[in-house]
Amino acid sequence: MSRVTQFAGGMLTAVLSVLLTGAFAAAAQARDIIVDTEFVAGALSRGAIIWDVRNENDYLRGHIPGAVNVDDVGSALRDPNTEDYLPVAKIERILGGAGIDLSREIVVYGPKGNPGAYFAYITLRWLGSERVYVYHGGIDDWKADGRQLATNKVVLPSVTVNANPNHSRLASTRDIVSRLNDPGVQIVDARTEKEFRGEDIRALRGGHVPGAVNLPYEQNWVDPDTPRKLARRIVSDKAGMALKSRDALAQLYAGLDPQKETIVYCQSGWRASQTAAVLEALGFDNVRVYDASWLGYGNDFSAPVDSPTYFNVTRVNRMIDALQMQIDQLQGEIAELKAAREKAR
Repeated sequence: MSRVTQFAGGMLTAVLSVLLTGAFAAAAQARDIIVDTEFVAGALSRGAIIWDVRNENDYLRGHIPGAVNVDDVGSALRDPNTEDYLPVAKIERILGGAGIDLSREIVVYGPKGNPGAYFAYITLRWLGSERVYVYHGGIDDWKADGRQLATNKVVLPSVTVNANPNHSRLASTRDIVSRLNDPGVQIVDARTEKEFRGEDIRALRGGHVPGAVNLPYEQNWVDPDTPRKLARRIVSDKAGMALKSRDALAQLYAGLDPQKETIVYCQSGWRASQTAAVLEALGFDNVRVYDASWLGYGNDFSAPVDSPTYFNVTRVNRMIDALQMQIDQLQGEIAELKAAREKAR
């Protein structure tokens, strides 16, 4: 064998080794974090903590047997005004009081496709929990499979939660602004197209983070239009809110680089949580949620914006006044009807 052939063979072996190593590394990074009904049933038999993230009323109407609840997760763990996380110490007390031990296996669920379970997943991972899973099909798939429901309030023994927050899992406004021109960072906007374009304004400003890629979180579903179809009674169930196949999800995010730092945002970190978890499940190396999201970014006038629009206070006030006039008119008509009815008696 000539030296040229040996050299070429050696180079080919080296290249293949690098490629395979990269492929195996990516595969190793992928985690089966989004689970199905059979997994949840198995987790129950293993003694895992099952966390129902819905509001207490829905929980008490029927939940997975043994599941705990701290009321609606988005309200329970966030400041109602800013929608930012409560102080870690307060979250520790809330979780500990419900018996949610970060050292144990935890499965979180809510309604099918709802980002709340993913928000809980991101929260637990941020706080240091290692064995957390999301049941995407949630209570809807559990019932559709004919599984048993419980209506009692489950009370687990309280535990002391000592969180170890991993701040690299979340991003701040400063993090976003400092990375706008960083070629090693990609930013994903999980909001609607109208929000992205600044047509739907939900802060002092509309628009989007410069350079962000708009991939609405509903695109993770088999049929992103399912909520509208349900509202119009075009469909009768949430089947369309099932996650797309792994191959279809990989195609959806094919324009992103799994090796780059990926920051996902929406309005308040809620919808972004679902997209972030899906990207993690696909093997993306470094995914972060911008928790303050557009509510924080759009209200910070020092942060640059693409397609900027501005909240029109005067227009909103006129709409409120017009609505109040309609309410006053309806209340007057109702009062007249009541009076006429009393007179007729």
